[in-house]
Amino acid sequence: MPSTCRFYYITDRTQFAGDERARRRHLLDKIAEAACCGVDYVQLREKDPSTHDLELLARDAVITIRQHQSPPTGRTPTTRLLINSRSDVALATGTDGVHLRSDDVSPHDTREIWTRSKTCGAGALARENPPPIIGVSCHSEAEVLHAKENAADFAVFGPVFEKALPAGLAALHRACQHQIPVYALGGVTLDNARQCLEAGAAGIAGIRLFQQNDIAQLVRQLRSG
Repeated sequence: MPSTCRFYYITDRTQFAGDERARRRHLLDKIAEAACCGVDYVQLREKDPSTHDLELLARDAVITIRQHQSPPTGRTPTTRLLINSRSDVALATGTDGVHLRSDDVSPHDTREIWTRSKTCGAGALARENPPPIIGVSCHSEAEVLHAKENAADFAVFGPVFEKALPAGLAALHRACQHQIPVYALGGVTLDNARQCLEAGAAGIAGIRLFQQNDIAQLVRQLRSG
């Protein structure tokens, strides 16, 4: 079991009550909460906004994380913001990287795109940042191996518990044997998260797990050993 549980918050503002303005406010508040509590990654997974609106939201999320992690002491922020699938939006908004689908452009090709953008004048904010962090959604051990071979930084594996055909803990354990950090996703709760860590997961990923719980309590409980 890893000595320290890591956390991966996947956003979905449509789960919040209210109109679009209220949902957006709730989402940014939850991102702020995640940053304050030292959540490792926030994946902005908002699929319905236009590119323009997604860029605006991503910029606000970047500012929110910086405001809640950059105290006067100058401590370097530890929460990293990734954009779901959209490398163009990530480059335009200066986020830390992208999260790819299993059938998406490969992590290797994504890194090349990112590097080329720095040399051709595109992605002004990205030129000031380190190489991108790239995660990949995986649903099988073979996909985890493929992500590793293509230089992904980590894999998000699931669904472990939920839906009609959950992968289960045994499949999660096999997926965690390939020297790439794996985050468990799908039906993970405060009650079963420890089982995922015992199966070899480096951390826990989720939407409802973060949006419907007090994040400080979640982090405290799973990092307490």
